[in-house]
Amino acid sequence: MPVTEYQRSFGRSFLNLRRDSVHSVDSATVPGGGSNELTEMEAELDSFQRKVAERFIDLNASNSEDLLSLEWVSKLLDSFLCCQEEFRAIVYNHRSLITKPPMGRLIADYFERSVKALDVCNAIRDGVEQIRQWQKLIEIVICAFNGSGGGKRPLGEGQFRRAKKTLIELAIGMLDDKGSSSSSDSQQHRNRSFGRNKEHLHHRSIGHFRSLSWSVSRSWSASKQLQAIGNNVATPRASDVAASNGLAVPVYTMTSVLLFVMWALVAAIPCQDRGLAVHFNVPRSFQWGGSLMSLHDRIIEESKKRERKNSCGLLREIDQIERSSRVMSELADSVQFPLTEDKEVEVRERVEELGKLHDGLKIGLDPFERKVREVFHRIVRSRTEGLDSIGKLPQ
Repeated sequence: MPVTEYQRSFGRSFLNLRRDSVHSVDSATVPGGGSNELTEMEAELDSFQRKVAERFIDLNASNSEDLLSLEWVSKLLDSFLCCQEEFRAIVYNHRSLITKPPMGRLIADYFERSVKALDVCNAIRDGVEQIRQWQKLIEIVICAFNGSGGGKRPLGEGQFRRAKKTLIELAIGMLDDKGSSSSSDSQQHRNRSFGRNKEHLHHRSIGHFRSLSWSVSRSWSASKQLQAIGNNVATPRASDVAASNGLAVPVYTMTSVLLFVMWALVAAIPCQDRGLAVHFNVPRSFQWGGSLMSLHDRIIEESKKRERKNSCGLLREIDQIERSSRVMSELADSVQFPLTEDKEVEVRERVEELGKLHDGLKIGLDPFERKVREVFHRIVRSRTEGLDSIGKLPQ
């Protein structure tokens, strides 16, 4: 069967391919037993596909205001963690088949890609720290008008000078310089990778990840890292599906989910050499393929909007920071003293908007960073357990 024809019917036919190739052998060697075992395995693999589809359908149901918000990206990471855990269970439950061709090659390839995702997690952590710096600048602007105690006080020229200076610093900090690092040398050496906390790592795996030392280097590129993760990802061949009793399918599914999640993180959060031009084409015949590709297309469309083209990240809160700070800067430049009552009311309203934005970041950033950290450690643990179960853990 030609590859293109196979891919079109892939989502409907892979269980039949596996049943036809395996049942004839099992029925001859294990009368009455092989069929039941195969049916249970089919149900397990089909359940995995269905659950992945349900999660991405739910993510795709979000409206344009929620898409790429901190809450939405956190929900995406939750979906990844659930998929990863279910995939880990499949690998463990069928470890006897994992050691046989072609699964040894396919599973090792997935784990190699997952290692590359660790650097993305570290870069995202640096991006979160950068957003925190912007949050602190917003707080300075708020305090300039309201005072450190949060109470309102008469607005004078000194307060506006302080606020304008801080807003200029914020605007400069948010410029997207694609040719340079997203953080200074001092920040690079201050921010440790998630992997430095040895309590969360298997003692035999520590030496095998470059990402477990410090944050990514100044020469690191998010765009190139995504290309490395997605390099040569292809739907499994019919022969591989049949030879692996269908296990090649969840490996491809998890590879696609990993690539999409890392790509979405880079799209949303500031990091070095951001770039979304990664080849990503999942056949919509997969149960989850349509919703995943729809999300991909929606994020691409968001990146093409005129006001987002030069943004340092597509995160909804970053857009709100840019808009609110720009309006506040224009307002601060236009005021004349003494302030009219109407102008003071307008300034107070803008400061209140900044306050709500600041509070949202304060509430949302810490849980989000913990979620990224959890993804990092789950990838490390799953790789260690997976390679250990097939006897290929590096010594």
